[in-house]
Amino acid sequence: MTDSPSQSFPRLHARTRRFSLGVPRGFTVTPDGERIYFLRSRSGVDPVTCLWEFDVASGDERLVVNPAALDAAGEDLPPEERARRERSRETAGGIVAYATDAQVTIAAYALSGALYVTDLASGATRELTTPGPVIDPRPSPDGRHVAYVTGGALRVHELASGADRALAEPESATVTYGLAEFIAAEEMDRHRGYWWAPSSEALLVARVDEEPVRLWHIADPANPDRPAVAQRYPAAGTANAVVELYAVGLDGSRVPVPVEQEYLATATWDSRGVLLVTMPRDQKSMRLLAADPATGATTLLREDSDPAWVDVVPGVPARLPGGELVWTEVSEGGRRLLVGDRPVTPPTLQVRGVTAVDGGTVLFRASGGDPASIQAWAWREGALTLVSPEEDGVYSAAAAAGGTVVLTGQILDGEGQVARVLREGRPAGHIASVAERPGLDLRVSLVRTGERDLATAVLLPSWHVPGSARLPVLMDPYGGPHAQRVLAASGAFLTSQWFAEQGFAVVVADGRGTPGRGPAFEREVLHDLAGPVLEDQVDALLGAARHYPGDLDLDRVGIRGWSFGGYLAALAVLRRPDVFHAAVAGAPVTDWMLYDTCYTERYLGHPEQDPGPYERSSLLGDAAKLERPLLLIHGLADDNVVAAHTLRLSSALLAAGRPHTVLPLSGVTHMTPQEVVAENLLLLQVEFLKRSLGVSA
Repeated sequence: MTDSPSQSFPRLHARTRRFSLGVPRGFTVTPDGERIYFLRSRSGVDPVTCLWEFDVASGDERLVVNPAALDAAGEDLPPEERARRERSRETAGGIVAYATDAQVTIAAYALSGALYVTDLASGATRELTTPGPVIDPRPSPDGRHVAYVTGGALRVHELASGADRALAEPESATVTYGLAEFIAAEEMDRHRGYWWAPSSEALLVARVDEEPVRLWHIADPANPDRPAVAQRYPAAGTANAVVELYAVGLDGSRVPVPVEQEYLATATWDSRGVLLVTMPRDQKSMRLLAADPATGATTLLREDSDPAWVDVVPGVPARLPGGELVWTEVSEGGRRLLVGDRPVTPPTLQVRGVTAVDGGTVLFRASGGDPASIQAWAWREGALTLVSPEEDGVYSAAAAAGGTVVLTGQILDGEGQVARVLREGRPAGHIASVAERPGLDLRVSLVRTGERDLATAVLLPSWHVPGSARLPVLMDPYGGPHAQRVLAASGAFLTSQWFAEQGFAVVVADGRGTPGRGPAFEREVLHDLAGPVLEDQVDALLGAARHYPGDLDLDRVGIRGWSFGGYLAALAVLRRPDVFHAAVAGAPVTDWMLYDTCYTERYLGHPEQDPGPYERSSLLGDAAKLERPLLLIHGLADDNVVAAHTLRLSSALLAAGRPHTVLPLSGVTHMTPQEVVAENLLLLQVEFLKRSLGVSA
């Protein structure tokens, strides 16, 4: 089946940023629950994100800020903002993030490094004068000041007077105040480095010194006139940045708040004080601390430990109005929600994270018996309530306040994300999505395969008659920790379905190490990121063939993936050429010594203490085994999985006399956001796989 060149899925997929443009996100509910602010571009192909208002009573929408009207729709970003967007996987432009005061009367945001503040009631917007490009602006809770970072300094702008001053300035070129370091943003989902006090009189500020971190250089060989970009990258076994915390007053006072351990996972400051979560380098324990910002004194509230590793769970810690702590713990085989000191969810409900606390109600995401379905739940006064519909899907209570909840979700049989508004538990309208439709007839079945009952999706071409022909197979996994591919949501399978339309039976499987099945299932990759994940892909493939005995041709099996999925694809043809006959490996990790400390050491340990797990999981020693077609793709500007991974594997393959193909992408990062590149990457992969597997055009 061939796409029309003007309406091809690859082109639309690239232009719509994987169909994310036009989808409402970034919700903020006013304390009275009457209004909701959110981000959305004006169409599914418009990359400029605007700020909108939804009136709960009337259901009316209002465009609050359009960057084009401010002559600020272009993108001229400072390096720190580009790095922040890369870490958060942000692909759109315009207002991609904003923050409000406590009463949600003003919003602050950055556009091309300039600082803007908007009165949300009137829409009146003004640009504030700053001494440099702005990163992460946030109003004080009382709305009188806006804090932001520029040039590594944390500054505060007083809105009434226009006075702008530095609260903390870097002592050297390697120091920043108020920014999250690479590890926090990339591996712990902490994208901020300062927190306002509820009184608006002080801030909790992270001081980061990257001087101990090894200096790497990211070059652009296609443009030899440009100097290489210097980057501090904490590779496995090397030094991390030094992170310190200070309570900094608007009066100039500064009180150190000791972190004491290697990693600051998260922090928060509420009416009862500061809460910190820290971890040692081996990540086998986690401390929850209360801190007194006046003295810096800390009190240990609890310490959790695990012989493998502990997990950073989104949304916790939090506190209810009465001071009860909201936390999670692993007990009786499940990740459970804690309120106070007792679990309030059964061990069969795997809690994924807390999404909001609205008064005495805790909203959270969790999976029951089927890991492909993630539901939104509420706990209040000892009772659990299902907030999302009973049908399988992927849901989240994205924001809540004043009895109003924004419930986002997607199901397998529907097109795109839906944002419902609930008022006191009853439907109160919806916030429209204007995302483009992919134009695919999704034909996916979710099954369980293999001896471990693996969550597996099988996709067949819409035009295929079951049993009429054996189709070449394409495995399309991620397969590693932190990412789940098999979900009861249509958006999870759009690219896989397009590959199916090209004549493949596509199999997507979540093996050991992937989330959703519980902590024990995830921890089976401890000290070996190669063996279990590859074995499970083989089991899923054979199991899928048993489900579809007349449709899968096991003599023509390809595999593709990106990042960990790219590692898994290359691993498959190197170690199991009897099963896999061709591979496309995009941005693969090939030598775990080149990947970052926090992620890699969590699963493989410290390489100086035991290099064995690194040797078992590396691809470089397998280069001489290659006997199948392998296409390696890598962005030369990738600062997460650096291009050295692909280049070192290619050198090892060359030294072993093993033919292979390398596609270098000049100026492309780990996300490949460029429209033309993203479009042609899909087309080139199909061409390579068809040629390698002997599939006719």
